[in-house]
Amino acid sequence: MKTHSRMLVRLLMISAIMSAPLQAKTQVNPLFDQARATKNGADEYGMKRYVMAFLKRGPNRDRPKAEADELQRLHMANIGRLAEEGKLVLAGPFLGDGDLRGIYIFDVETLEQAKQLTATDPAIKAGSLIMELVPWYGSAALMEVNGIHNTLAKTLM
Repeated sequence: MKTHSRMLVRLLMISAIMSAPLQAKTQVNPLFDQARATKNGADEYGMKRYVMAFLKRGPNRDRPKAEADELQRLHMANIGRLAEEGKLVLAGPFLGDGDLRGIYIFDVETLEQAKQLTATDPAIKAGSLIMELVPWYGSAALMEVNGIHNTLAKTLM
């Protein structure tokens, strides 16, 4: 009987351990803010769909410095416009001099929508950059990054 009882206790312990993650997933978050979740388009897990764009070195990068500088200025202005319109959630360059040059995260649900946005980038049009678009599921909190960034940037680009 003792062996049977010990075995039952072990099974109950294993069952409790195995179901703990399931129980944790169904608990209500005491910090949940419905208004903020709705504003940022969050699902029940605080997540949402985006499209991530990897900016890669394009075939047409050799140009005079003045022309390259102007293209970069126009590229940055386009980034600012897309962010201002709420379509670009996050953007930034990768450090180093590899073929992978930067990243965008678009607040769109389809690759076609993201493709239309990337087509507005002067660096893409000029062939200086190419983009690889990938659907992505991430935190809806990213929707607040630009507003927070604006309070941290002492110098504007």
